Amino acid sequence: MSKTIFITGTSSGLGKLTAKHFAQQGWNVAATMRSPEKETELTQYPNIRIFKLDVTNLEQVKTATEQAIATFGKIDVVVNNAGMGTYGALELAKEENIDWQFAVNTRGPINIIRAFLPHFRQNNGGMFINISSFMGITTAVPLGSLYNMSKFALEGLTEGLYYELKPLNIHLRLIEQGGSKGNNFVDSVVWNQNDDIIAYNELTNKLKNLMGGRDESMLDDPMIIVNAIDDLATGKSNKFRTVLGDMGNMLMNMRSSMPIEEYLEKMAKLF
Repeated sequence: MSKTIFITGTSSGLGKLTAKHFAQQGWNVAATMRSPEKETELTQYPNIRIFKLDVTNLEQVKTATEQAIATFGKIDVVVNNAGMGTYGALELAKEENIDWQFAVNTRGPINIIRAFLPHFRQNNGGMFINISSFMGITTAVPLGSLYNMSKFALEGLTEGLYYELKPLNIHLRLIEQGGSKGNNFVDSVVWNQNDDIIAYNELTNKLKNLMGGRDESMLDDPMIIVNAIDDLATGKSNKFRTVLGDMGNMLMNMRSSMPIEEYLEKMAKLF
């Protein structure tokens, strides 16, 4: 009997690539997105079903999870992939952007996990794979305090859940990804700015130029991330935290090799 994977944020990027990969491997795929009526590619797969889902909308979370379970009978793996980023000085952030950052990247996974826990308990097992970032266990650029906050929180949530769900045979996994090719993350960043306050302009312009001028050849192949998700979902790997890419591993090694004060100063001097 084919296994089933439920994936959030499959309209583009990593989410869509992951949905296609698992469908090609013979899995049933519950692919979710905010605007399923716009999707034309995933609809071509006979073992993919698409469900409307905004992870911040509790009513949609309830409906999508119930529909996915009713369609496939059993969900084996849930991938919390949906995410967004807001960058810029905290002082300049709009209230709605602060709340949105937390709502999508942290509360969203909480909503999905809570919705699936009764199903996993009934089935005596299951797996949550939370897509984090190496920014969730380290910091590397300025003006990312809100994004880092949301991913640090996801890390703490996942570690904390490990203890209460392990006795129920429900597994928790984290993917620490970095920049990957074909990802529109930079294009979708929401910037916190105020034309009347120029104190942060120099730093903001440096970061924008860094993000906008990144060399695609320096980014990771997204299939590295997809294959890591596959390894976790199929049991080839039982790592709790999988750090991917040269940049993420380099930063992790650097941070663990020196006092935090030294690390922060070292990174700050780059800007």
